[in-house]
Amino acid sequence: MTGTPWWRQLFGRRKPAPLSADRADLVVVVSSFDDAEACSTALDRGAAADPVWLADAEAVLRHHLRLPAAGVARAAELAAQDGYAVAGDPADVPPEPEADGLAAVVLQRVQILDALHCSQEKSRMAGLAQRAGGTVVGWDALQPSPAGAH
Repeated sequence: MTGTPWWRQLFGRRKPAPLSADRADLVVVVSSFDDAEACSTALDRGAAADPVWLADAEAVLRHHLRLPAAGVARAAELAAQDGYAVAGDPADVPPEPEADGLAAVVLQRVQILDALHCSQEKSRMAGLAQRAGGTVVGWDALQPSPAGAH
């Protein structure tokens, strides 16, 4: 007999599939583009808004940065050590710089989002951007739309 025992199939708990940042039904549930705003304040706002942020569900945490185009690949490499990837088409790295020489970059990863970890990641991205000669614009988080839940 091969496979999972019948009793495990009947009574076993299945873990939901991990959230994919590529899902088409993701919507922004919380965001903060004010550097002085605490993550806890933003998350409280997201929990009271529509669409609602679900604290116990995975989210795609995205950090919006402006970096010198020449430094994007190195910043992405450093961020990848912590599970981040550049959002969008990998062929677009490095992105086209704007008039000030900085390019818009979004680094993202999937995680359970809480105020402590959000604050830590916000600080980590600020350090990364500073070392690369750029700035952090803000962050947002996406979760599946309730209408698109699988």
